[in-house]
Amino acid sequence: MTRSIRGYIIAMTGIVFWSTTGTLISYLIIHYHLAALTLAYWRGLFVCVALGPTLFLFRRSLLRIRRADLGFFLLNGLILAVFNSIWSVSVQANGAAVATVLGYSSAGFTAILALWIFKEKLGPWKMLAIVLSLSGCVLVSNALDASMWQLNPLGVITGLLSGLLFAFYSLMGKEAARRGINSWTAMLVSFFISTQFIMLFNLLPFLPGAAGSLKAIWPHLALDGWGVLILLSFGPTVLGFGLYNLAMNYLPAGTTNLLATSEPAMTTLQAYIFLGERMTLIQLIGSLVILAAVFIVQLDEEKPLPEPGQRNQI
Repeated sequence: MTRSIRGYIIAMTGIVFWSTTGTLISYLIIHYHLAALTLAYWRGLFVCVALGPTLFLFRRSLLRIRRADLGFFLLNGLILAVFNSIWSVSVQANGAAVATVLGYSSAGFTAILALWIFKEKLGPWKMLAIVLSLSGCVLVSNALDASMWQLNPLGVITGLLSGLLFAFYSLMGKEAARRGINSWTAMLVSFFISTQFIMLFNLLPFLPGAAGSLKAIWPHLALDGWGVLILLSFGPTVLGFGLYNLAMNYLPAGTTNLLATSEPAMTTLQAYIFLGERMTLIQLIGSLVILAAVFIVQLDEEKPLPEPGQRNQI
């Protein structure tokens, strides 16, 4: 088996795990009536429970963080907390398929924010990606339909915000790489901090999907419900993330990112089979528009490898 084939297998396995995130969240909300922010809290807590002891036993050095990075981790944890909270509410209001697709509208938002924060160049292809991404986001969320603002305003608002917030989180990942922070360290610390913020969010009864009190944060779940919640945390989040990062040892980052665009299709199929969700024709068209934007951004960012005879030249 060649390195590239091994990389494709590892990447797609990780993406399959990832794609179950929205489906499992929707299943817990529908079948166990779990509040969205309560679910987000326990998901983050179980991620820490899985990742913390693992790093302590096998890579203890990754648990050390520099004092200069504390402010960065605090901000990153807050952004992750807000994103996970709003995305969980979006899954509750829109369904797994629509919420997942809307998350991918972050490609356009990321290009805009990268221009503003990192002063990156914004060429014609990225400008096209921004237009496509935002247009697709409007179509998938049905924001042009005035009745949706009356029937499902929470779904429209959280759907539109999820892509923007994921773009902020993506840029924080880029900043972590620039600072030389290991991705596992960034994940553990950010999830730990975000879990504390989400616990505070749950104490605010006016927030959609909040538990309302510390006592209510503990869900009354049957054993199988806890099993699904633990599976959500260990599978799509930790294992999916780990396999995706492992694939980058075998494939270029641009290739793995392009493979990740298959996630919405996987989630849509799962939501159709297991949850009975249906997307309208307009939403399907919007989904294709968003994915086209992601392809354009990735292809624009992917640099061609140098010729074999030039790779060792200074």
